[in-house]
Amino acid sequence: MTGTQTARRRTSAETREHVLQTAHELFYWHGIRAVGVDKVAAEAGIAPTTLYRLFASKDDLVAAYVERAGQAYREWFTAATRDDGRDPRERILTLFDELVVRIQPEHCRGCPFLMALTEFPDAGVAGHRESVALKRWVRERFGELAEELARTRPVDDPAELADRLFLVMEGAYAAVQSLGIDGPAGRVRAFAEAILPD
Repeated sequence: MTGTQTARRRTSAETREHVLQTAHELFYWHGIRAVGVDKVAAEAGIAPTTLYRLFASKDDLVAAYVERAGQAYREWFTAATRDDGRDPRERILTLFDELVVRIQPEHCRGCPFLMALTEFPDAGVAGHRESVALKRWVRERFGELAEELARTRPVDDPAELADRLFLVMEGAYAAVQSLGIDGPAGRVRAFAEAILPD
């Protein structure tokens, strides 16, 4: 690049994504309430006025952060359990294998959606609603997987099996947050396998 050339400026969409990536790192690792908008703007290398042009308030930024995290989580879950000819039991266990990777300490300090629900208990707050929507989606996906499994193996109550799988996953996030990966969370695949029919 010569002295007369300048770096290409980000588009509005690129700036928004950059801000959300920065917000994700700060909110997830330090806490949503502990991080102000000015901190997000400074870390993103933009003026606070630019951030407020993209997000009208911190609540809007938080909602977008949770929505973005939810989309990434849905993509991860869907990829791990995709119907690619594998048996439903194998697809479920692959999800829990992938979960063990996901909750390693360098990647995880707990479930971002449970943390958002803790910080925003008011059901009227967008970040709360987005987190609940993600959890409902996960429960529904487990329900679909349990129904698929019931077509090939004896499953007395697919809805109950889905609830158990959901709770095993939720428990892994809680356990890794309190006891680390060397605690029960590291054995989450074995716990899932124990409640699945052979």
